[in-house]
Amino acid sequence: MTTTTGTTTSPPVLSGRAAGLVLAAVLLASFMELLDATIVSVAAPAIAADLRAGEAALQWTVAGYPLAIGAGLITGGRIGDQFGRRRVFLLGLAAFALASAGCGLAASPGLLIGMRIAQGLAGGLMIPQVFGVIRASFAPAARARALGAYGAVLGLASVAGPLLGGVLVEADLFGLGWRAIFWVNLPVAVLALAVGGRFMPESRVPDGSRLDLPGAALAALAAVLLLLPLVQGREWGWPWWGFAVLACALPVGAIFLGVERRRAARGGQPIFDPALLRVRSFSAGLAVCLLFFGALGSFFLLLSLYLQAGTGRGALETGLVILPYAIGSILTSGVGAALAGRAGRALPASGALVLAASQVVLLVMVRGGEPSSWALAVPLFLGGAGLGLTAPSLINVVLAGVPGRDAGVAGGVLNTVTQLGGALGVAVLGSVFFARLDAAPSGPAAYADALATILPWQIACYLAAAALMSLLPRPEKQTPRG
Repeated sequence: MTTTTGTTTSPPVLSGRAAGLVLAAVLLASFMELLDATIVSVAAPAIAADLRAGEAALQWTVAGYPLAIGAGLITGGRIGDQFGRRRVFLLGLAAFALASAGCGLAASPGLLIGMRIAQGLAGGLMIPQVFGVIRASFAPAARARALGAYGAVLGLASVAGPLLGGVLVEADLFGLGWRAIFWVNLPVAVLALAVGGRFMPESRVPDGSRLDLPGAALAALAAVLLLLPLVQGREWGWPWWGFAVLACALPVGAIFLGVERRRAARGGQPIFDPALLRVRSFSAGLAVCLLFFGALGSFFLLLSLYLQAGTGRGALETGLVILPYAIGSILTSGVGAALAGRAGRALPASGALVLAASQVVLLVMVRGGEPSSWALAVPLFLGGAGLGLTAPSLINVVLAGVPGRDAGVAGGVLNTVTQLGGALGVAVLGSVFFARLDAAPSGPAAYADALATILPWQIACYLAAAALMSLLPRPEKQTPRG
């Protein structure tokens, strides 16, 4: 989310029943959005079978969502600042519900991908308002408790996503099959809309600056030019023009930086100020987020395909196998948040190394034969523990080296790059996985071979991210400079 100047139109500070209901509304919406980031991975084989979706379509179904959210996060924050956070939150929430219904009704892979992108764009509009509403409408002590509750919801969603996805697919409620994972959003959204519409106060920052629509459009175009040939290249047969499309991402990215630099020089508010790249810790942080979340973003989709198509597990059993990962993350995320101020960059670096170690153990198991669910619990719990040490503290550690006046913009950019990293990981590592799958003889063993092929790449990403974290601020430098 971006920071803004001007006089804030401040709502009354909430307390009592109203505060609890508003917090419940924004947390319900957050839970729904976070759930949809993970729930699809477990349902992916069922979606592929029902819609006859190819490998690229599966990649887009997973990657299109975080890509769209990343494209909308910063602009969504600015829209809420200008036109009212309550209004934009409710609009984004209603759009998310409609897009979820569209996913549930999709009769083809193309329609499902389109609705997933619509979900992501709605989420990019809705989620920045959650933090804006908490910041503007809660007293400092209540605000800290609300943000803590948000962290708990984040952990709960990571547990519920794979597990709920497995339950809904296997239960086949009302004959809906995998479609139930999207229809379940509607009652949650209706409840949050009713409560938010009744009790949420309005707030805005009317500073008169225009939205940076050219910057947002150029950034989105560069991301599409980068991801499109990576995901579709195999189905296209890797033609020369696919590589030309990929190469076009570079000049479009350069044009984007030039437009943003000129906007900042004229006193406007770009979605990304290129001057931030001169802050070493911020530049390193961007690379860290791309590598770390790139490895993480592809993991659950490819693991789910291995567990279901490669070992014959059902969707529910797959969710239960993945559950130790979420448990490990929940157990260490509290420790990570508590130690972040004192440990600084050592904490996320340690988490990245733990994640790399977990992938090494998993690689040995997969290459050694078909591991049992109990055996898989060991590396998955270890991986979750590494994630819990890294995720709660990483962005705050990166922002510690950014001047305080730029912290809001930098935080929005980092969150956007985190989402882009997840989409890029699905595109690149997913392509490696499916290419290996095509090269091997068909059968369950091919999925083990494909997973074993991408695990060393993920290990390398975590190790490189840990190395780059040495460029992040030390603990004693973690007071932002104004």
